[in-house]
Amino acid sequence: MSDRTQRTDFQATGDPALLASADRGESHLLTYHQLYELWERQHWATQDLDFTQDRIDWHERIGEEERFQRMYGLSSFFIGEQRVAAELGPMMRAAPDEEMRLFLCTQIADEARHMAFFDRFYGEVGVLQSSNLEDRLEEASVHLNSEFGVLFDEILRARVDRLAAEPEDLETLVEAVTIYHMVIEGMLALTGQHFIMDFNERQGTLPAFVEGFTLVARDEHRHVAFGARFLRDMARQDPRFVTAIQRTLGEVGPVADGVLRPHWMEGGDDEMTLFGVTVAETRAFAIKALERRMKVIGLLAAA
Repeated sequence: MSDRTQRTDFQATGDPALLASADRGESHLLTYHQLYELWERQHWATQDLDFTQDRIDWHERIGEEERFQRMYGLSSFFIGEQRVAAELGPMMRAAPDEEMRLFLCTQIADEARHMAFFDRFYGEVGVLQSSNLEDRLEEASVHLNSEFGVLFDEILRARVDRLAAEPEDLETLVEAVTIYHMVIEGMLALTGQHFIMDFNERQGTLPAFVEGFTLVARDEHRHVAFGARFLRDMARQDPRFVTAIQRTLGEVGPVADGVLRPHWMEGGDDEMTLFGVTVAETRAFAIKALERRMKVIGLLAAA
C-alpha cells in the first residue's frame, strides 16, 4: 500500500486491505452507523477542483499515443461509475437492515458524484469531442474490452435484476455485494486507482485529477469496508452465504482478470503497462487486497 492509504482519513474507513493486521485476521470493521457518520465527515465537491493545469498537461505534455493508452483506465472508471450508480437501487432496497439501507443510500450519492467528477474532467480538460454527459459516456465506451461488458452488463446486472423482482432473496444480495464491493470496487477500481495516481504523481501530470481521484478512492475504501462488514455478518449468520461468496468469486474471477488487460495489449503477463508495472504485478496487488478482506470476513485462514 502507498503513503496515501496510510493517511488518517483512509485508515478511518477500516477497509481491511489497508491494514497489515488483517493478515492476522484482526478486524477493525466499522458498524453500519459508524460508516454513515464517516460519510458525513468525508464530504467533498467536484466543483472545488480546478482543471486548468490538467488541460495544459493533457494537450501539451502528454503525447497522442500515451493519451490513447490512458483512455482505457479513464473510460473504465467513467462508465463503471455510471453502471454501478444505476445498479445500487435494488441492492439498497433488498438490504435486510435499516442501517444498511441508510449507508447504501450514501453510496448511491457517492457513485453519482464520481461520475460527475469524470464528466467535469473530460469536459474541462477537453479529453473528448462530445459536449454532454450522455454523449461522453457513449464516446468513451469504445475504449473498453468485452470482459468489462460481461462483468457489468451481464454478471452484475443479472443479480440486480433478480433483486428488483425478489428483494427478499438474501443469497442473491450476498452474490451482488461480492461482485460489486469485493471485485469491482475492491479489486479492480482500487487497484487501478493506485497505479494511475502513482503514475501521475511520478510524472507530475494532471494535479486536479489526482486530487479528485484520491477522494474517489477514499470513498471506494469506505464502500468496500461496508461490503466486508456485510459479508462477514452474513457468513456468520448462515453457512450457505459462505458458499455463495466462494461460488461467486470463482465465477467472476476470470472475467475480472480480463478487465485488467486493455483490448489493445497483445503481450503476456510480464508485459509492462503504461503505468510502469506488469499485468502480473497489477493482478498480485488486487489479489493481496482481496485476501486481506477474506481473512477478516472469515473465509481465509489468518497468518
